[in-house]
Amino acid sequence: MERFFTSLMGSMPRSAELMRARRLLAAGRLEQTEYDLLVRKETERVVKLQERLGLDVIVSGEIARDNYVSFISEKIGGVTPMSMADMMDYVEDKRAFDEILDTLDVPAASIRNAICTGTLEYRGDIVLEELRLLKSLTDKPVKITLPGPYLVTRSMWLPALSTQGYPDKERLGEAVLEIYRREISALQDEGVDIIQFDEPVLTEVVFTEGKTRTFMCAALSQRKDPAEELEFAASLIKRVVGFVDESRSVSSLHVCRGNWSRDESILLTGPYTPLIDLFSQAAPRMLALEFSTPRAGELDAFLNDPRIRGRFALGLGVLNPRLDRTEPVESMMERGRKAARALGADNVALNPDCGFATFSNRPVSTYDLIEQKTKRMVEASRRLRAEFHA
Repeated sequence: MERFFTSLMGSMPRSAELMRARRLLAAGRLEQTEYDLLVRKETERVVKLQERLGLDVIVSGEIARDNYVSFISEKIGGVTPMSMADMMDYVEDKRAFDEILDTLDVPAASIRNAICTGTLEYRGDIVLEELRLLKSLTDKPVKITLPGPYLVTRSMWLPALSTQGYPDKERLGEAVLEIYRREISALQDEGVDIIQFDEPVLTEVVFTEGKTRTFMCAALSQRKDPAEELEFAASLIKRVVGFVDESRSVSSLHVCRGNWSRDESILLTGPYTPLIDLFSQAAPRMLALEFSTPRAGELDAFLNDPRIRGRFALGLGVLNPRLDRTEPVESMMERGRKAARALGADNVALNPDCGFATFSNRPVSTYDLIEQKTKRMVEASRRLRAEFHA
Protein backbone atom coordinates (compact mmCIF):
# COMPACT_ATOMS: atom_id res chain seq x y z
CA MET A 1 0.00 0.00 0.00
CA GLU A 2 1.13 3.54 -0.75
CA ARG A 3 2.62 5.87 1.81
CA PHE A 4 -0.02 8.07 3.45
CA PHE A 5 -2.71 5.65 2.29
CA THR A 6 -6.23 6.66 3.30
CA SER A 7 -9.14 4.72 4.75
CA LEU A 8 -12.18 5.23 6.92
CA MET A 9 -12.17 3.78 10.41
CA GLY A 10 -15.12 1.43 9.94
CA SER A 11 -18.73 2.34 10.67
CA MET A 12 -20.98 4.47 8.45
CA PRO A 13 -24.54 5.77 8.96
CA ARG A 14 -27.39 3.39 8.11
CA SER A 15 -30.47 4.59 6.24
CA ALA A 16 -33.92 4.89 7.78
CA GLU A 17 -35.02 2.19 5.35
CA LEU A 18 -32.40 -0.23 6.65
CA MET A 19 -33.20 0.54 10.29
CA ARG A 20 -36.88 -0.11 9.64
CA ALA A 21 -36.03 -3.36 7.85
CA ARG A 22 -33.92 -4.45 10.81
CA ARG A 23 -36.88 -3.94 13.15
CA LEU A 24 -39.19 -5.86 10.83
CA LEU A 25 -36.66 -8.70 10.58
CA ALA A 26 -36.45 -8.95 14.37
CA ALA A 27 -40.25 -9.03 14.57
CA GLY A 28 -40.47 -11.82 11.98
CA ARG A 29 -42.21 -9.57 9.48
CA LEU A 30 -39.43 -9.52 6.88
CA GLU A 31 -37.62 -12.38 5.17
CA GLN A 32 -33.87 -12.70 5.75
CA THR A 33 -33.26 -12.70 2.00
CA GLU A 34 -34.99 -9.33 1.62
CA TYR A 35 -32.96 -7.88 4.46
CA ASP A 36 -29.72 -9.25 3.01
CA LEU A 37 -30.48 -7.64 -0.35
CA LEU A 38 -30.95 -4.28 1.34
CA VAL A 39 -27.69 -4.69 3.26
CA ARG A 40 -25.93 -5.46 -0.02
CA LYS A 41 -27.43 -2.38 -1.69
CA GLU A 42 -26.37 -0.06 1.14
CA THR A 43 -22.93 -1.62 1.44
CA GLU A 44 -22.45 -1.14 -2.30
CA ARG A 45 -23.43 2.52 -1.93
CA VAL A 46 -20.83 2.97 0.84
CA VAL A 47 -18.16 1.21 -1.22
CA LYS A 48 -18.87 3.29 -4.33
CA LEU A 49 -18.72 6.46 -2.25
CA GLN A 50 -15.27 5.54 -0.95
CA GLU A 51 -14.03 4.69 -4.42
CA ARG A 52 -15.39 7.94 -5.83
CA LEU A 53 -13.68 9.94 -3.08
CA GLY A 54 -10.37 8.25 -3.86
CA LEU A 55 -9.82 6.31 -0.64
CA ASP A 56 -7.06 3.71 -0.94
CA VAL A 57 -8.38 1.02 1.41
CA ILE A 58 -12.08 0.25 1.49
CA VAL A 59 -14.27 -0.68 4.48
CA SER A 60 -17.74 -2.22 4.50
CA GLY A 61 -19.34 0.51 6.62
CA GLU A 62 -20.48 -2.20 9.08
CA ILE A 63 -23.96 -1.72 7.63
CA ALA A 64 -25.50 -4.90 9.06
CA ARG A 65 -24.13 -4.41 12.59
CA ASP A 66 -26.34 -3.20 15.44
CA ASN A 67 -23.37 -1.53 17.08
CA TYR A 68 -19.64 -1.87 17.29
CA VAL A 69 -19.73 -4.92 19.61
CA SER A 70 -23.29 -6.13 20.28
CA PHE A 71 -23.64 -7.61 16.77
CA ILE A 72 -21.59 -10.62 17.88
CA SER A 73 -24.66 -11.88 19.77
CA GLU A 74 -26.09 -12.70 16.33
CA LYS A 75 -22.94 -14.58 15.33
CA ILE A 76 -21.74 -16.61 18.30
CA GLY A 77 -23.64 -19.28 20.21
CA GLY A 78 -23.94 -18.94 23.99
CA VAL A 79 -24.45 -15.16 23.77
CA THR A 80 -27.68 -13.25 24.41
CA PRO A 81 -28.42 -9.67 23.30
CA MET A 82 -29.60 -7.51 26.20
CA SER A 83 -30.39 -3.82 26.50
CA MET A 84 -28.77 -1.79 29.24
CA ALA A 85 -32.19 -1.59 30.87
CA ASP A 86 -32.55 -5.41 30.77
CA MET A 87 -29.20 -5.82 32.46
CA MET A 88 -30.22 -3.77 35.49
CA ASP A 89 -31.77 -6.85 37.11
CA TYR A 90 -28.40 -8.64 37.11
CA VAL A 91 -26.07 -5.82 38.12
CA GLU A 92 -24.56 -5.98 41.58
CA ASP A 93 -23.97 -2.24 42.02
CA LYS A 94 -27.23 -0.78 40.74
CA ARG A 95 -26.47 2.73 41.96
CA ALA A 96 -23.21 2.87 39.97
CA PHE A 97 -24.99 1.44 36.94
CA ASP A 98 -27.63 4.17 37.24
CA GLU A 99 -24.83 6.72 37.03
CA ILE A 100 -23.68 5.15 33.77
CA LEU A 101 -27.15 5.49 32.30
CA ASP A 102 -27.29 9.14 33.34
CA THR A 103 -24.03 9.76 31.47
CA LEU A 104 -24.97 7.88 28.34
CA ASP A 105 -26.91 10.70 26.71
CA VAL A 106 -29.08 8.00 25.09
CA PRO A 107 -32.09 5.94 26.27
CA ALA A 108 -30.96 2.82 28.13
CA ALA A 109 -33.27 0.63 26.07
CA SER A 110 -31.62 1.73 22.81
CA ILE A 111 -28.15 0.36 23.58
CA ARG A 112 -27.77 -3.40 23.35
CA ASN A 113 -24.94 -5.52 24.63
CA ALA A 114 -23.86 -9.11 23.94
CA ILE A 115 -23.87 -11.07 27.21
CA CYS A 116 -22.34 -14.52 27.68
CA THR A 117 -25.09 -16.78 28.99
CA GLY A 118 -23.57 -20.19 28.19
CA THR A 119 -20.68 -21.90 26.44
CA LEU A 120 -19.50 -19.96 23.38
CA GLU A 121 -19.92 -21.63 20.01
CA TYR A 122 -18.21 -20.52 16.80
CA ARG A 123 -20.60 -20.82 13.86
CA GLY A 124 -18.13 -20.10 11.10
CA ASP A 125 -18.73 -16.37 10.71
CA ILE A 126 -18.34 -13.20 12.71
CA VAL A 127 -17.35 -10.79 9.93
CA LEU A 128 -16.34 -13.35 7.28
CA GLU A 129 -19.53 -12.94 5.24
CA GLU A 130 -19.18 -9.16 5.54
CA LEU A 131 -15.68 -9.46 4.10
CA ARG A 132 -16.92 -11.65 1.24
CA LEU A 133 -19.57 -9.08 0.39
CA LEU A 134 -17.02 -6.28 0.54
CA LYS A 135 -14.58 -8.07 -1.74
CA SER A 136 -17.34 -8.77 -4.25
CA LEU A 137 -17.94 -5.02 -4.54
CA THR A 138 -14.41 -3.65 -4.98
CA ASP A 139 -11.02 -4.57 -6.43
CA LYS A 140 -9.21 -2.23 -4.05
CA PRO A 141 -7.44 -3.35 -0.86
CA VAL A 142 -9.92 -3.91 1.97
CA LYS A 143 -9.97 -3.57 5.74
CA ILE A 144 -12.23 -5.57 8.03
CA THR A 145 -12.90 -4.50 11.61
CA LEU A 146 -13.44 -6.70 14.65
CA PRO A 147 -14.20 -5.72 18.24
CA GLY A 148 -10.99 -6.52 20.11
CA PRO A 149 -10.72 -9.60 22.32
CA TYR A 150 -10.51 -7.59 25.53
CA LEU A 151 -13.54 -5.52 24.60
CA VAL A 152 -15.51 -8.64 23.72
CA THR A 153 -14.50 -10.53 26.85
CA ARG A 154 -15.14 -7.66 29.21
CA SER A 155 -18.41 -6.60 27.64
CA MET A 156 -19.80 -10.15 27.61
CA TRP A 157 -18.96 -10.88 31.24
CA LEU A 158 -21.97 -10.40 33.53
CA PRO A 159 -21.27 -12.69 36.52
CA ALA A 160 -24.89 -13.43 37.41
CA LEU A 161 -25.38 -14.94 33.94
CA SER A 162 -21.94 -15.66 32.48
CA THR A 163 -20.92 -18.14 35.18
CA GLN A 164 -23.41 -20.52 33.55
CA GLY A 165 -20.75 -20.96 30.87
CA TYR A 166 -17.42 -20.09 32.52
CA PRO A 167 -16.18 -19.85 36.12
CA ASP A 168 -14.40 -16.54 35.57
CA LYS A 169 -13.58 -13.86 33.02
CA GLU A 170 -10.18 -15.42 32.27
CA ARG A 171 -11.79 -18.66 31.05
CA LEU A 172 -14.21 -16.65 28.96
CA GLY A 173 -11.24 -14.82 27.45
CA GLU A 174 -9.68 -18.14 26.44
CA ALA A 175 -12.91 -19.12 24.68
CA VAL A 176 -13.01 -15.78 22.85
CA LEU A 177 -9.41 -16.26 21.70
CA GLU A 178 -10.16 -19.68 20.23
CA ILE A 179 -13.09 -18.30 18.29
CA TYR A 180 -10.95 -15.41 17.01
CA ARG A 181 -8.18 -17.78 15.98
CA ARG A 182 -10.58 -19.61 13.70
CA GLU A 183 -12.17 -16.43 12.36
CA ILE A 184 -8.84 -14.76 11.58
CA SER A 185 -7.66 -17.85 9.72
CA ALA A 186 -10.83 -17.74 7.61
CA LEU A 187 -10.46 -14.00 6.96
CA GLN A 188 -6.90 -14.44 5.74
CA ASP A 189 -7.89 -17.34 3.52
CA GLU A 190 -10.48 -15.02 1.99
CA GLY A 191 -7.81 -12.41 1.24
CA VAL A 192 -8.20 -9.53 3.72
CA ASP A 193 -5.55 -6.79 3.54
CA ILE A 194 -5.96 -5.22 7.00
CA ILE A 195 -7.55 -6.73 10.11
CA GLN A 196 -8.37 -3.99 12.61
CA PHE A 197 -9.08 -4.81 16.26
CA ASP A 198 -11.08 -2.11 18.05
CA GLU A 199 -10.28 -1.65 21.75
CA PRO A 200 -11.84 1.68 22.83
CA VAL A 201 -12.40 0.56 26.41
CA LEU A 202 -8.65 0.58 27.12
CA THR A 203 -8.83 4.31 27.63
CA GLU A 204 -11.56 3.87 30.23
CA VAL A 205 -9.23 1.65 32.25
CA VAL A 206 -6.41 4.19 32.35
CA PHE A 207 -8.32 7.46 32.47
CA THR A 208 -10.90 6.56 35.12
CA GLU A 209 -8.61 4.45 37.32
CA GLY A 210 -11.35 1.92 37.85
CA LYS A 211 -13.70 4.46 39.44
CA THR A 212 -16.09 5.14 36.57
CA ARG A 213 -17.76 2.88 34.06
CA THR A 214 -18.97 4.10 30.71
CA PHE A 215 -21.09 2.74 27.90
CA MET A 216 -18.03 1.52 26.01
CA CYS A 217 -18.71 -1.89 27.33
CA ALA A 218 -21.17 -2.95 29.95
CA ALA A 219 -18.14 -3.48 32.15
CA LEU A 220 -19.80 -4.81 35.23
CA SER A 221 -16.87 -6.65 36.76
CA GLN A 222 -13.82 -4.53 36.16
CA ARG A 223 -10.82 -5.22 38.36
CA LYS A 224 -10.16 -2.44 40.85
CA ASP A 225 -6.46 -2.29 39.91
CA PRO A 226 -6.01 -0.69 36.46
CA ALA A 227 -2.52 -2.20 36.14
CA GLU A 228 -3.94 -5.70 36.61
CA GLU A 229 -6.71 -5.00 34.12
CA LEU A 230 -4.23 -3.71 31.54
CA GLU A 231 -2.11 -6.83 32.00
CA PHE A 232 -5.17 -8.96 31.28
CA ALA A 233 -6.02 -6.84 28.22
CA ALA A 234 -2.44 -6.98 26.91
CA SER A 235 -2.34 -10.76 27.17
CA LEU A 236 -5.53 -11.12 25.11
CA ILE A 237 -4.56 -8.57 22.47
CA LYS A 238 -1.02 -9.92 22.08
CA ARG A 239 -2.32 -13.41 21.47
CA VAL A 240 -4.98 -12.36 18.97
CA VAL A 241 -2.46 -10.22 17.06
CA GLY A 242 -0.24 -13.29 16.98
CA PHE A 243 -2.94 -15.15 15.04
CA VAL A 244 -2.46 -12.74 12.12
CA ASP A 245 0.06 -13.91 9.53
CA GLU A 246 1.69 -10.56 8.75
CA SER A 247 2.96 -11.88 5.41
CA ARG A 248 -0.68 -12.05 4.31
CA SER A 249 -2.47 -9.25 6.19
CA VAL A 250 -1.65 -6.20 8.31
CA SER A 251 -2.73 -6.31 11.96
CA SER A 252 -4.04 -2.99 13.28
CA LEU A 253 -5.12 -1.91 16.76
CA HIS A 254 -7.59 0.98 17.08
CA VAL A 255 -7.93 2.84 20.38
CA CYS A 256 -10.06 5.93 21.01
CA ARG A 257 -11.76 7.70 23.92
CA GLY A 258 -15.40 7.06 23.12
CA ASN A 259 -17.50 7.92 20.10
CA TRP A 260 -21.12 7.73 21.20
CA SER A 261 -21.93 11.43 21.64
CA ARG A 262 -21.27 14.67 19.82
CA ASP A 263 -20.75 16.32 23.21
CA GLU A 264 -16.95 16.27 23.52
CA SER A 265 -17.15 17.33 27.17
CA ILE A 266 -18.49 13.96 28.33
CA LEU A 267 -15.94 11.86 26.42
CA LEU A 268 -12.71 10.69 28.02
CA THR A 269 -9.52 12.78 28.01
CA GLY A 270 -5.89 11.78 28.32
CA PRO A 271 -2.69 10.96 26.36
CA TYR A 272 -1.74 7.52 25.10
CA THR A 273 1.26 7.36 27.48
CA PRO A 274 -0.30 4.84 29.95
CA LEU A 275 -1.02 2.47 27.04
CA ILE A 276 2.35 2.49 25.29
CA ASP A 277 3.65 -0.51 27.25
CA LEU A 278 0.52 -2.42 26.21
CA PHE A 279 1.11 -1.41 22.58
CA SER A 280 4.69 -2.69 22.86
CA GLN A 281 3.58 -6.02 24.31
CA ALA A 282 0.74 -6.56 21.83
CA ALA A 283 2.96 -5.50 18.91
CA PRO A 284 0.45 -5.01 16.07
CA ARG A 285 1.92 -3.86 12.77
CA MET A 286 -0.19 -0.69 12.89
CA LEU A 287 -1.75 1.54 15.54
CA ALA A 288 -4.88 3.41 14.39
CA LEU A 289 -5.25 6.29 16.84
CA GLU A 290 -7.23 9.48 17.21
CA PHE A 291 -5.19 12.67 17.17
CA SER A 292 -7.46 15.35 15.72
CA THR A 293 -9.05 15.99 19.11
CA PRO A 294 -7.03 17.72 21.84
CA ARG A 295 -8.42 15.11 24.23
CA ALA A 296 -5.87 12.66 22.77
CA GLY A 297 -2.80 14.50 24.04
CA GLU A 298 0.23 15.76 22.14
CA LEU A 299 1.22 13.98 18.95
CA ASP A 300 4.88 15.02 19.33
CA ALA A 301 5.23 13.40 22.74
CA PHE A 302 3.74 10.16 21.43
CA LEU A 303 5.94 10.06 18.32
CA ASN A 304 9.11 10.82 20.28
CA ASP A 305 8.60 7.96 22.72
CA PRO A 306 11.34 5.35 22.06
CA ARG A 307 8.78 2.58 22.53
CA ILE A 308 6.95 3.91 19.42
CA ARG A 309 9.70 5.05 17.04
CA GLY A 310 10.72 2.39 14.59
CA ARG A 311 8.24 -0.18 15.93
CA PHE A 312 4.85 0.68 14.44
CA ALA A 313 3.08 2.06 11.44
CA LEU A 314 0.54 4.71 12.42
CA GLY A 315 -2.99 5.15 11.16
CA LEU A 316 -3.08 8.83 12.06
CA GLY A 317 -6.43 10.30 13.04
CA VAL A 318 -6.68 13.64 11.22
CA LEU A 319 -10.40 14.40 11.30
CA ASN A 320 -12.97 14.33 14.09
CA PRO A 321 -16.14 12.51 12.96
CA ARG A 322 -18.24 14.25 15.62
CA LEU A 323 -17.59 17.84 14.51
CA ASP A 324 -19.65 19.64 11.87
CA ARG A 325 -16.73 21.68 10.59
CA THR A 326 -14.33 20.27 8.01
CA GLU A 327 -10.70 20.25 9.12
CA PRO A 328 -8.29 22.30 6.98
CA VAL A 329 -6.08 20.31 4.62
CA GLU A 330 -2.99 22.04 5.96
CA SER A 331 -3.68 20.98 9.55
CA MET A 332 -3.98 17.36 8.41
CA MET A 333 -0.76 17.71 6.45
CA GLU A 334 1.10 19.13 9.43
CA ARG A 335 0.20 16.12 11.55
CA GLY A 336 1.16 13.85 8.67
CA ARG A 337 4.55 15.57 8.33
CA LYS A 338 5.30 15.13 12.02
CA ALA A 339 4.42 11.44 11.87
CA ALA A 340 6.45 10.90 8.68
CA ARG A 341 9.54 12.57 10.14
CA ALA A 342 9.35 10.36 13.21
CA LEU A 343 8.24 7.05 11.71
CA GLY A 344 9.09 7.33 8.02
CA ALA A 345 6.61 8.25 5.29
CA ASP A 346 6.07 4.58 4.41
CA ASN A 347 4.72 4.00 7.91
CA VAL A 348 2.00 6.65 8.00
CA ALA A 349 -1.62 6.39 6.89
CA LEU A 350 -4.44 8.93 7.27
CA ASN A 351 -7.86 8.14 8.69
CA PRO A 352 -10.64 9.67 10.80
CA ASP A 353 -10.29 9.42 14.57
CA CYS A 354 -13.24 7.00 14.80
CA GLY A 355 -16.14 5.62 12.82
CA PHE A 356 -19.11 7.74 11.80
CA ALA A 357 -21.77 5.52 13.40
CA THR A 358 -20.71 3.66 16.53
CA PHE A 359 -24.37 2.75 17.08
CA SER A 360 -26.59 1.95 14.11
CA ASN A 361 -29.39 4.14 15.46
CA ARG A 362 -27.13 7.00 16.51
CA PRO A 363 -24.67 8.14 13.81
CA VAL A 364 -22.44 11.08 14.72
CA SER A 365 -22.38 12.57 11.21
CA THR A 366 -24.19 12.77 7.88
CA TYR A 367 -23.15 11.57 4.43
CA ASP A 368 -22.87 15.13 3.10
CA LEU A 369 -20.46 16.08 5.87
CA ILE A 370 -18.58 12.79 5.66
CA GLU A 371 -17.98 13.44 1.98
CA GLN A 372 -16.70 16.98 2.59
CA LYS A 373 -14.35 15.88 5.36
CA THR A 374 -13.07 12.83 3.50
CA LYS A 375 -12.33 14.83 0.35
CA ARG A 376 -10.00 17.02 2.37
CA MET A 377 -8.29 14.02 3.95
CA VAL A 378 -7.67 12.50 0.51
CA GLU A 379 -6.32 15.85 -0.72
CA ALA A 380 -3.97 16.01 2.28
CA SER A 381 -2.72 12.53 1.44
CA ARG A 382 -2.17 13.42 -2.22
CA ARG A 383 -0.15 16.49 -1.31
CA LEU A 384 1.90 14.65 1.31
CA ARG A 385 2.81 11.97 -1.22
CA ALA A 386 4.08 14.65 -3.55
CA GLU A 387 6.00 16.33 -0.74
CA PHE A 388 7.62 13.10 0.47
CA HIS A 389 8.15 11.62 -2.99
CA ALA A 390 11.27 9.44 -2.91
